[in-house]
Amino acid sequence: MIMTTVVRKLLDLTVEEHTLTVPLIWGDPADSRTIDIFARVVAREGGETLPFLVFLQGGPGHEAPRPFHSSTSPAWLDEALAHYRLVLLDQRGTGRSTPVGDHDLARGAEAVAEQLTHLRADSIVRDCEAIREHLGAATWSVLGQSFGGFTTLAYLSTDASSLQDVFITGGLSAIGRHPDDVYALCYEKMRTTSERYYRRFPEHRDAMRRLVDLADAGDIVLPDGEVVSRSRLRSMGSALGTNDGWQTVWSLLERDPSSNAFRHDLMHAMPFDGRNPLYFAFHESSYADGHATRWSAERTEPSDFRDDPTLFTGEHIRRDWTETVPAFRPWRDVTLALAEYEWPSIYDAEAIAASGATGAAAVYVDDVYVPMEFSLETARLLPGVKRWVTSEHEHNGLRSGPVLSRLIDLAQGRRLR
Repeated sequence: MIMTTVVRKLLDLTVEEHTLTVPLIWGDPADSRTIDIFARVVAREGGETLPFLVFLQGGPGHEAPRPFHSSTSPAWLDEALAHYRLVLLDQRGTGRSTPVGDHDLARGAEAVAEQLTHLRADSIVRDCEAIREHLGAATWSVLGQSFGGFTTLAYLSTDASSLQDVFITGGLSAIGRHPDDVYALCYEKMRTTSERYYRRFPEHRDAMRRLVDLADAGDIVLPDGEVVSRSRLRSMGSALGTNDGWQTVWSLLERDPSSNAFRHDLMHAMPFDGRNPLYFAFHESSYADGHATRWSAERTEPSDFRDDPTLFTGEHIRRDWTETVPAFRPWRDVTLALAEYEWPSIYDAEAIAASGATGAAAVYVDDVYVPMEFSLETARLLPGVKRWVTSEHEHNGLRSGPVLSRLIDLAQGRRLR
């Protein structure tokens, strides 16, 4: 294993940059392929000997945030550094961890699809273990946001003894359920969220109908050349799953659809884009606990969503985007192959229940991405992980700052701030 370390000072933060070369396929010595894994270890002044907290980013397909102190980013950075040295891992395939990108497609769709099957949460856990051992930590704690929480459950399935406390925000995934169960329930959440939005801004239902008509006529063309389909237009509703995302939707529906401002803002409001093609190509696999997905979100669309195009969708990807979205067209064959791939089980419910895990988890009542009902099922496997079930925040509540402090207080038995 090849390792390099660079130390930087960013204002009052010490940032160690660690790069490890690890196997693409853990546990298969016959396969010589390797990738690089990159992580930053961030400490405040005086915090150089604090225990480690590894942050596992949501996604899949997104790198960890970069740490800055002017202005503070991520918003929860100072709370984390008050208790820990923070390890920001770029999960394999993202950021500086041998990132997956358009350049890979020259190797052919079959080769790329095969490579992507080795980027799941179980492999990320093995990468984490390599970094933990490289840092000389007997144990560490983990903070898992969304897909990072899914990865934490995979961690508890195989290497729970390495974890001190686990903190999970909007990331208690369904265990042992088919992806169809999850996406069907997410449609129910989006129906409720859509109707709640239109009760608040009833005039926007007609505005949405007008936009759907324009999309059907091929009259909404984005700056990157995408001719927006109605399914892509409706995906702007994904923003409603965040604390202030209603403002994004409101601003779009208030704008003149022929304006540059509308076209540029719509391009940035839709949840899947070309910056992280892995997020689109790989997304449904995050719920594949022993199943092929076969375009689960598309297959489980309820009839009222087909009849009423003003109902917003969330993280519901569509097959037609491989044809209509310029950034996704080159990934078409890769994405189609992954949709048919029989993903192995990734969680061990018995091991999770026997893990003795401690810590705290935030479960969001109105979460449109990770439904509360299935999160609470999973939470019952973790009696030592205290739950904060809240309607104060949506799925991105961690970014608001107080969520992490509440979870740390809850785990340590202190009165909530």
